[in-house]
Amino acid sequence: MGKVIAIANQKGGVGKTTTAINLAASLAALEKKVLIIDADPQANTTSGLNFSPNDGRGRTLYEVMIGQIGIEDALIQTDLDMLHMIPSHINLVGAEIEMLQRDKRESVLREALSSIRDGYDYIIIDCSPSLGLITVNTLTAADSVAIPVQPEFFALEGLGKLMQTIRLVQNELNPALTIEGFIVTMFDGRTKVHNQVLAELRDHFGDMVFRTVIQRNIRLSEAPSHGKPIILYDVMCNGSMNYMGLARELLERNGDTAAFQRQPEGKEDEAYGK
Repeated sequence: MGKVIAIANQKGGVGKTTTAINLAASLAALEKKVLIIDADPQANTTSGLNFSPNDGRGRTLYEVMIGQIGIEDALIQTDLDMLHMIPSHINLVGAEIEMLQRDKRESVLREALSSIRDGYDYIIIDCSPSLGLITVNTLTAADSVAIPVQPEFFALEGLGKLMQTIRLVQNELNPALTIEGFIVTMFDGRTKVHNQVLAELRDHFGDMVFRTVIQRNIRLSEAPSHGKPIILYDVMCNGSMNYMGLARELLERNGDTAAFQRQPEGKEDEAYGK
């Protein structure tokens, strides 16, 4: 049965969608069968993988959530053989209103995924930064939550609210939900504040913070405009190396050591923020 990982943070601008796209693509490049679900009405994951939200009208997560189509009908093949996607659309905003009268409305996505999750090794869900019914659905459906964190002090302040949300879902809807880990994004090792925040995160959360950090990288910001994950846009840049390192570390954490390989020589220190 595939592991469902929600990429979530109630604070915007922390690299959530970038992480969802590139972690999913890196896992696929490591020959894992992956499904990425765009659960954000802004549909940035959808466009970041070279699909227009309007191209899939009638076959998006919105139609799945309101019961118009089965989840199998929304699957799209991406440019990576091992990566499928379920796209989003701005209509997803209205799904929350349309779902209000449904029984077990918080579990709609979990029930939908039950028919396909055996076909994937990992299912990555890009959550909306707002806490609404769709985000609650993603956390109810997930096995774990991976939390991107920008190394700024204001970002640390927002973690408390997110942890409260996760505890609420654990208590009321999904007691098996765990925290996969904290992913430090947009890291610049030359700045004192970034190093301080990284040290504070590791002191407070320990091994829950991924060793691999995602460095600030211009190629990462360019890739979505070309509709490509970073490994297809510039496989040799630091951003690509970082996300491949993150994917390997994730597999290692989940006991999938067969797919785990060391970073190329000279890249370990950069990937781990040393």
